[in-house]
Amino acid sequence: MLPIKKVTIWFLFLSILSIHQLNSQENFLSLKKSKVNVRYGPSFESEIKYIYNKKNLPIKQIDKKENFRRIVDLKNNSGWIHVSQLKKSNSIIILENKILYKKPSSFSKPVARLEKGRLLIVKNCEENWCNVKTDNYIGWIKTNNIWGSVK
Repeated sequence: MLPIKKVTIWFLFLSILSIHQLNSQENFLSLKKSKVNVRYGPSFESEIKYIYNKKNLPIKQIDKKENFRRIVDLKNNSGWIHVSQLKKSNSIIILENKILYKKPSSFSKPVARLEKGRLLIVKNCEENWCNVKTDNYIGWIKTNNIWGSVK
């Protein structure tokens, strides 16, 4: 009888833990506008902490409260942004210098050399390669060492 109680308690504990993780699910989003206010708290009455001036910047959602999302960026800055200023993630930032290829293969023709920190718009992905756009270039990069989501 005692082992059944232990199993039941563990089951309840794990269930509660998984429900909490679903509610505070971390996922990547992108900024919808070229000017986005980040606030100290989840309301329009909260003071503005800082302003992003980069459309499509990938950010990670770490919490939510009503129509506000708590976010963190690549440099670990955090704050609250209203959902109207966010969209499904469509961009990444590369964390190391990369080669942009014409096709999804390391043997393909190189198109450009991309510097660490470059913002890329993701068009589509296949396995561990993504077709991306940046300024005047379109091509494929490997998906290792990036900030953002390639789902």
